[in-house]
Amino acid sequence: MNVLIIEDEPLAAERLASLVKGLQPDVQIHAILDSVKRSVEWFSKNPSVDLIFMDIQLADGLSFEIFEKVEVTAPVIFTTAYNEYALKAFKVNSIDYILKPIDKSELEAAFKKYQTLTIQRSAPDKMMESIGYAMQMLTKKYKERFVIKVGEHLKSVEVSEILFFFSLEKTTFAQTKDGRKHILDFTLDQLDGLVDPARYFRINRKYIVSIDSIQDMISYTNSRLKLVLKTSDDSDVIVARERVQEFKEWLDR
Repeated sequence: MNVLIIEDEPLAAERLASLVKGLQPDVQIHAILDSVKRSVEWFSKNPSVDLIFMDIQLADGLSFEIFEKVEVTAPVIFTTAYNEYALKAFKVNSIDYILKPIDKSELEAAFKKYQTLTIQRSAPDKMMESIGYAMQMLTKKYKERFVIKVGEHLKSVEVSEILFFFSLEKTTFAQTKDGRKHILDFTLDQLDGLVDPARYFRINRKYIVSIDSIQDMISYTNSRLKLVLKTSDDSDVIVARERVQEFKEWLDR
C-alpha cells in the first residue's frame, strides 16, 4: 500500500508515520508534506497513492483547498483537532477522521474502514461530497447578533448575551443574561442551524440552551435530565431521552 502524509507538525507527522508502519508493515510512505502549496505541487507531478492521511489545518490554509486546485482520487483519512460537530459527515460517508492526539486503536479502525471502502465503486464520489459538506461546516459563519423590536425601536442583541432560546405558544424568545425575553422572527429549527453548536444545544422541541445557561443538572425519570437554567422560572426544562447521550458528550468537550 502506498501512503501519503500531509501534516505540518513534524512530531505529529513522525508519530503518525510510526503508527502506520507499526500497524501496516508493508506500507510505503511516499512523502510527508507540510503545506497546501507543497501538496498541490506533489499531486501535479506524481501518480496517485492508495491512501492519504491529511491534517485539516495546515500552515498556509485548510487542506480542503488542495481539492480545489488539483484532482485527488485516493481515499482520505483526516487527522484533526477540530471538533466533531463540524465533521459528522465523515462518520457516515466513505472517508474517516481521527481526532488528535491520534490513538492507535482509532488508526486501526480507520484502516479497516479503508479496506472496506476499497471495494465500493461510489467511494470517490462520496468522498468529494463529504469534503464539500465539511468545508461548508468549517468555514460557516454563525450568527453574531440578532435585531429585535422593542416597542417602536430596533435593538441589536449580541448572541453572546443570550443564555437560551425557547418556544412558547408558537412564538420564539431569546432570554438574555439580564433576564429579559426578546421575541425573534425565527423558529427553533431555524435557530438550530444559525447558532454555534459548540456553544448551543437543542435539548428538546422547546429549548436551545447555551453552556453558560446551565446552573444545575438533575437525574430525572426515564433516563432523562432536568436542567436548572439561569434567569429561568421554568421548573420543567427536560433534556429529551434520545438527546441525553449526545448532550453529555457536548458537555464533556
